[in-house]
Amino acid sequence: MTITDTTESLWLRRYRPATTPSARLVCLPHAGGSAAYYLPLARALSPDVDVVAVQYPGRQDRRTEPAIDDLAVLADRVADVLGGPSDLPVSIFGHSMGASLGFEVVRRLEAAGQRPVRLFASGRRAPSELRDEKTHTLGDDAILAEVRKLNGTNSMLLDDDELMRAALPALRADYKAAERYSAPAEAVVQADITVLTGDRDPKTTVAEAQAWARHTTGACDVHVFAGGHFFLSDEAAAVTKVLRSQL
Repeated sequence: MTITDTTESLWLRRYRPATTPSARLVCLPHAGGSAAYYLPLARALSPDVDVVAVQYPGRQDRRTEPAIDDLAVLADRVADVLGGPSDLPVSIFGHSMGASLGFEVVRRLEAAGQRPVRLFASGRRAPSELRDEKTHTLGDDAILAEVRKLNGTNSMLLDDDELMRAALPALRADYKAAERYSAPAEAVVQADITVLTGDRDPKTTVAEAQAWARHTTGACDVHVFAGGHFFLSDEAAAVTKVLRSQL
């Protein structure tokens, strides 16, 4: 994190101060998500962990920028922002699309000679576990129905048609990036991987989550929580406990 202050402030958000942190956790949102999704996690880990949430283009205060619909391009941009020496051990946390993105960011950082300590892959199947998903090709109403089914957005926002229509370009771009992403079975990182998954997640089976072990030369552990795709909200205390134990 040695780039210019302007670029860093564009991409990175710190919602809670960490006065004497022992670790840094960089958080990558899900499809359609924003950095603010990780505010509760920042609260829970403060002040011991420097929680940094990434804000993708095309949403909230970056809504006038075009969203990036290619996960490789987005990974390049995020890796550039995070590049350079760090004063703290760095781990990456990504949920859903953010987990796939996190894997690619770690690959890029390691190729540049940097060594993130751990990847927390949440709510996402392993990179080589493919599904034929084409939500991004559907109409606006079908995309919103998918979001409602996964319960990933506050219900009040879902009922606000104007806000949801404004969010659709970023949502569609994110779904396109996530659904077109794949990685070869031999793609690996050196960082340890901790996998978090819900036992009723329609997007990821436990077996698909366990397959993350094939993508690291380090250790891999899997934690299964009660819940669906957004188990993070219902199991926040248990998830925070896992993070604390490994950060």
